[in-house]
Amino acid sequence: MSSGFSKAEQEAMKQRAEELRAERGGKKKADWLESLLEAIEAMPENDRAIAVMVHQVVSEVAPELSPRTWYGFPAYERDGKVIVFYQPASKFDVRYGTLGFQEGAALDDGNMWATSYAINQVTDEVTERVRELVKRAIG
Repeated sequence: MSSGFSKAEQEAMKQRAEELRAERGGKKKADWLESLLEAIEAMPENDRAIAVMVHQVVSEVAPELSPRTWYGFPAYERDGKVIVFYQPASKFDVRYGTLGFQEGAALDDGNMWATSYAINQVTDEVTERVRELVKRAIG
């Protein structure tokens, strides 16, 4: 009988379970950074280029956010809550990666606003837009 989840979704859930065990085990900030960098390094070239750009932007614009992985994705948190993450296209074999924001991101704009953005490649325009979104997200 099928669980209804794809193999990639099942793998992401396993990765999240491992992350939760690591959190309970007191994984240190430096260990989370290492996990994030390893996750980026393991990505195919285009996803890796985007993830590196996101990491550079977040590190520069929002150094108060702590790097970590979240469902195996590169993510950045504040007070234990993920604010921003990058979901690589290769993770679920889709045509674009996604820059996503969680509930703690200060992106509110009236009664409706975007919380994720498709990214196909790194350009100066994309990098600047990511910079603006991250700045806004941290409030």
